[in-house]
Amino acid sequence: MTRTVLKFGGTSVASPTALESVARIVGSTTGDRVVVVSATAGTTDALHTAAREAANGEASVAERIVNDLAKAHANLVADLLDVRGGDVLGEITDLTERTISLLRSVAILHECTPRSLDAIVTYGEKISAPIVAALLGARGTPAWSLSAEGLIITDDAFGHANPLFDETKARVHQQLLPQLKDGVTPVITGYVASTADGVTTTLGRGGSDYSAAVLAAALNADMLLIYTDVNGVMSADPRIVRGAKSLERVSYAEAAELSYFGAKVIHPRTVLPAIEAHIPVRILNTFAPEHPGTTITGDPVFDGSVVKATTSLGGLGLITVQGAGMSGVPGFAARVFDTTAAEKVNVLMISQSSSENSICLVVPTDGADRLRPALERMFSAELRRHDVERVDVDAPVAIVAAVGEGMRGTPGVAARVFGALGRAGVNVMAIAQGSSELNISFVVADAERDKAVRAVHEEFHRS
Repeated sequence: MTRTVLKFGGTSVASPTALESVARIVGSTTGDRVVVVSATAGTTDALHTAAREAANGEASVAERIVNDLAKAHANLVADLLDVRGGDVLGEITDLTERTISLLRSVAILHECTPRSLDAIVTYGEKISAPIVAALLGARGTPAWSLSAEGLIITDDAFGHANPLFDETKARVHQQLLPQLKDGVTPVITGYVASTADGVTTTLGRGGSDYSAAVLAAALNADMLLIYTDVNGVMSADPRIVRGAKSLERVSYAEAAELSYFGAKVIHPRTVLPAIEAHIPVRILNTFAPEHPGTTITGDPVFDGSVVKATTSLGGLGLITVQGAGMSGVPGFAARVFDTTAAEKVNVLMISQSSSENSICLVVPTDGADRLRPALERMFSAELRRHDVERVDVDAPVAIVAAVGEGMRGTPGVAARVFGALGRAGVNVMAIAQGSSELNISFVVADAERDKAVRAVHEEFHRS
């Protein structure tokens, strides 16, 4: 019998229409089914706001935020389940009271520790799971709701905990397999986990996808289906490129590159447990379940394309450190990156001339504002001697990336990319390409971002 893990994102559980689609999708899936759910869209952000308000002593503001969330979820229950939702409403009331108590404690202490924050922000998933389970039951699919606390076991790195796979696999087999044998569909909170001692933790960015991948690997599932509000991975942002199309298959490496440079796709780390277990991952649309979506596999996918997708990331700053005195000086780049690390600035792209006369970094705009004076302090002596001539910032800029397994070993790809940009009148400010040949990235002025994406996409996806 096939075994499938289905994960539904925040927009998929945020409205009666979406939830009814979830119930139809789960009901039509054959074999053993395990469902993982996110909090409803916007709920986790609201809980973070509540925690900040409580830490500032604003207990009443924090309490109002949680009560508003409780009312919104109670309205979902009323719309979907009528009088049959009494048990779920009771769970919502109990959980709301516990969360408000936590927020009051935070307000008294004027401090919200990472451990306390994890206990607060998991409210959303702990509400959505019982709602989905009750709806499945009402629509003919026997279901059982449970929190992943005590199921997915992690270390105590609160806010970004790391699953302990052997312990998790043992718990999963103990708790889930009997339910599956009885024909019951477990509905499990995404993002939520706990230490072996039962202290609540969370899995960080993309945590619900991560939960689903960990469970899929622990169950040796045949497929992991991740339902979102888009038709899988697109060849470009459809808001920028009218002819963008859904990609049938991408490799894990391609998905990682696309995600890193802004494509609306899963965060690659979050599905790694499934990929390592050779479980195919499909990205599907809750609102168009008939669409085949995109399958992500661990192996390279050669489908005849060269550049499979073009993506971009805007609102960035380009920092250039330049000077003839940099050439041949050991440790110069190390000092640049040590300064970057000290300022806690994330570097998205690096480019250095072979003459070693300049080094360019692309960073978030707010990071550029901090990094420039820090670099000027680091190289103050070199600036006085003119060994370093300048530390410049160009902002806002954007990174555009052309990604595809088919680029590897194919002559003339760079010529086609930059020829297309030249014909479109786009000026390229910096270029980077890894030895894997999977990605050509370049920097353009933010105002030319959309034009650059369209030019490259049209070059490689002509009808």
